[in-house]
Amino acid sequence: MSFSDDEIERYARHLVLSEVGGPGQQRLKAARVAVVGMGGVGGPAALYLAAAGVGTLRLIDDDVVALSNLQRQVQFDTADLGRTKVGAGAAALAALNPHVGIEPVAERLTPGNAARLVAGCDAVIDGTDDFDARFAVNAACMAARIPLVSGALGRWSGQVAVFSGRPCYCCLVPAAPPDAETCARVGVVGAVAGVVGAMAALEAIKIVAGAGEALAGRLLVYDGLAGTARTVRIAADPACPVCG
Repeated sequence: MSFSDDEIERYARHLVLSEVGGPGQQRLKAARVAVVGMGGVGGPAALYLAAAGVGTLRLIDDDVVALSNLQRQVQFDTADLGRTKVGAGAAALAALNPHVGIEPVAERLTPGNAARLVAGCDAVIDGTDDFDARFAVNAACMAARIPLVSGALGRWSGQVAVFSGRPCYCCLVPAAPPDAETCARVGVVGAVAGVVGAMAALEAIKIVAGAGEALAGRLLVYDGLAGTARTVRIAADPACPVCG
């Protein structure tokens, strides 16, 4: 797989990295990554994946852009209000990097369509704020053996983890908590979404390029208010209905 002169200049800072170089950039160019949820996590993640030269990005979301989104969803601007998030997001990514193919899918991911929506992907980023969707994409990725990068945020903090076998997301969250906090209810600092989205993109880039050590089986917890981060090991649940 060759690069045009434009691509060589565009990806110059990757090409000189020993952990990426030409082979890693070729793997990025050949890859297809799905982003489930084009919101506060998925949007910034998609921007960095497009900038990195991931060959094809599949954007999955059934929502439209609202004014309250613009506080943290930096892939949109005021002119996008009322547009589908996948349509507006596709336009932003194409403007950033015309070498990237965009597959906008204006659907809500469910247990019934999850396997179809992630089929053919080399990695999936889940940035949704809905537990039913999180459980569905986890089951689909585990069945298809696709690495899943999970990002979540709220208030001043965020979390990122990678699931590529055992343990899986259901080992960490066996069931939706009855008192689950949403950003709409408790709020979130917009910049935290950018931090979590960038970290999720970084994990996907490492997985595809074969660089470094992914957060497989580990959860990175970021506290923006305290300015700290810690990583904890996730234990596999032998009774997990998905991977046990």
